[in-house]
Amino acid sequence: MNTRLFSLLFLLCSFSTYASSLLIPMDAESQKNHLKAYGITYWVLTKQQKVQWLLNYRGGSFLLPDGDNIRKECQIRGVSFEILSDDQTQRILDGISSPSLNQEAVILEKAPKIAVYSPKGNQPWDDAVTMVLSYAEIPYETVYDEEVLNDKLVLFDWLHLHHEDFTGQYGKFYGAYRAAPWYIEQKQAAETLAAKLGFDKVSEEKRAVALKIRNYVIGGGFMFAMCSATDSFDIALAADGVDICEPMFDGDPSDANYQAKLDFKKTFAFQDFVLERSPLQYEFSSIDMTTKRGNVPKESDYFSLMDFSAKWDPVPTMLCQNHTALVKGFMGQTTAFQRKTVKPTVMVLGENKINGEARYIHGIKGKGFFTFYGGHDPEDYQHRVGDPKTELELHPTSPGYRLILNNVLFPAAQKKKQKT
Repeated sequence: MNTRLFSLLFLLCSFSTYASSLLIPMDAESQKNHLKAYGITYWVLTKQQKVQWLLNYRGGSFLLPDGDNIRKECQIRGVSFEILSDDQTQRILDGISSPSLNQEAVILEKAPKIAVYSPKGNQPWDDAVTMVLSYAEIPYETVYDEEVLNDKLVLFDWLHLHHEDFTGQYGKFYGAYRAAPWYIEQKQAAETLAAKLGFDKVSEEKRAVALKIRNYVIGGGFMFAMCSATDSFDIALAADGVDICEPMFDGDPSDANYQAKLDFKKTFAFQDFVLERSPLQYEFSSIDMTTKRGNVPKESDYFSLMDFSAKWDPVPTMLCQNHTALVKGFMGQTTAFQRKTVKPTVMVLGENKINGEARYIHGIKGKGFFTFYGGHDPEDYQHRVGDPKTELELHPTSPGYRLILNNVLFPAAQKKKQKT
């Protein structure tokens, strides 16, 4: 009798300490591949299993259900994990729920379907987002103007805008590259596509695309953009019905006094900006800080992430999860946003306060959300045309790339109403 009772007690004790969860730590000390950790989390969501995102707990760790298949996948992908018992899991969650701690557990429910707006000929390494999605092994589909204009965006939860020029000025590369074969070829291809889609000008076709993307966000979509896709998108919206292109771009003169005709009520993030009129200048407007960074040397070029209340403002907290509050800066055609051009309704998530720069911003439009992230490649300080691709195997813990992947998982979260 005593032997049977002892055996029963042993089994009960063993059950209470049996692993019930896997913790993927995201702090600097414990995780050896932060970027692939997001891919593991996404992969678990595709198996119809829920994940808890532990905001501000060890760098924004993930709590996954335990399973041999998940452990094996972590090992294959080189992702660090810890095995937790029921008691250990509950103690972590109880601590996170304490009002005295700026932490929160957010449930991720469903793997978002991802689209990347990019020309069909572009390689994955042409863009930081496609590069990190490929490295993290997160699937995505490519869409471009034809799919957007045919309302295919409704099939996706999350949309990334490749480094596009929505103004129809071909990236303002005219001054330096107008005789380059690749520039001539891309201009001809854009004109051919615009004509195929029924437009007389590339600028008109790109504006129509921008308006479709605007409607996608208003209807509940999630939009993420980097580099020139950020400011050129808002410029296209503000210039709806206004010709801001010079003859070398669209074959006829721009509208007289077009600056005064811009409508900033139509934009997502920016206001009161001044357009760059010269076609020889590699710049769209006063939004961008690239030419105003003379006092920011590469060695000290960092931006700081803002600190939000995880319990009261889980959305910006999610988007800022990282293992460091200080992120290396990096250049792009649009490097950063002049603070005074950012609308007061838009949240600044990352900034270089000394230089008056907003680097990473987020806002709500209708039922949807948008995030703009300045710069081209978080691990290539000054990427130039023709430069070799970044090898993410050399940067598996990149804080700058983590910000991109925070946005990828954001649509998977149960939404809570923001309090501030």
